[in-house]
Amino acid sequence: MGATQAYAALQAGATLSPFSIDRRSVGSNDVLIKIDYCGVCHSDIHQARDEWGGSIFPMVPGHEVVGTVTKVGANVRTVGEGETVGVGCFVDSCRTCSSCTRGLEQYCEAGMILTYNGLDKDGQPNYGGYSSDIVVHESYVLKIPSSLPPAGVAPLLCAGITTYSPLRQWGVGKGQRLGVIGLGGLGHMAVKFGKVFGAEVTVFSRTEQKRTEAERLGAGGFAATSQKGTFTRLARQFDFMIDTVSDTHDFNAYLELLKTDGTYIVVGAPSEPISIGAFPLILRRRRLVGSLIGGIRETQEMLNFCGEHGITSDVEVISIDQINEAYKRVLRGDVRFRFVIDMATLTETPI
Repeated sequence: MGATQAYAALQAGATLSPFSIDRRSVGSNDVLIKIDYCGVCHSDIHQARDEWGGSIFPMVPGHEVVGTVTKVGANVRTVGEGETVGVGCFVDSCRTCSSCTRGLEQYCEAGMILTYNGLDKDGQPNYGGYSSDIVVHESYVLKIPSSLPPAGVAPLLCAGITTYSPLRQWGVGKGQRLGVIGLGGLGHMAVKFGKVFGAEVTVFSRTEQKRTEAERLGAGGFAATSQKGTFTRLARQFDFMIDTVSDTHDFNAYLELLKTDGTYIVVGAPSEPISIGAFPLILRRRRLVGSLIGGIRETQEMLNFCGEHGITSDVEVISIDQINEAYKRVLRGDVRFRFVIDMATLTETPI
């Protein structure tokens, strides 16, 4: 298809810089999307720095993509030119295993094909959304409700579905108490969904700094975990805890906040192993569960739900040449609550 402008990390920890990539030609079932906005996920930073291991370089990050369809293959029936669409964390899967046929492509037994930092079915590296366009099979393209601003939608394709899916899976709703650990890109979406689902939401953050933001987002309670007595005061008070934190922390302390039969949901991904004691689980019949994004069907359900309820991420829109500073700010917690790149600025950047 020819050269496509992008921003890439050429090696682990390198500053992202202008780069040129080759996208495949549009096949009969493919959709060509001009990328308008791309969210910046904390996992972009982990992978660009090879903190989880196995990163493939050069790497073009970005898996929260919103754009405009500019061309469709001859057999495409689900979307048309000019439509606003999205692409999330993966762009293909085997399509035939028990997970894929159940709409759980994120758990594909052959392995989902990641939007970036993965290999396609021909063994070629995939490049993500920090680029001017992308080619995706129509089965992995999502429709964006016209009522929602596209910049605010982009993080829904990762942060949104990462929190929506487990809250739905384990039935968080009216009359239940939900604790949200961390108030970043994931945490602020958990607060929004929890509130709309009818739960009583309490945010847990290290200091008082984010109390006002938590209340603005709809949390009915706030707890500063660095304050003496917080964990004792709130012991056995919650039906659910959703842990969105990617730094190493003490799961056991938070487990003790759950009632009998409470559920602790892990969606954050610390780079170091976490130690879990047996007694916080067995003495109260608590459950420790994990969840990974969502399948295509559920992600579309989430987008439609957001369209009906006017839910988007709180974002700060940046130009592509601000991406390296944005990474530093994410690591400092200096963003409310997600950076989104205006990809129109990429055309202003010389390669």
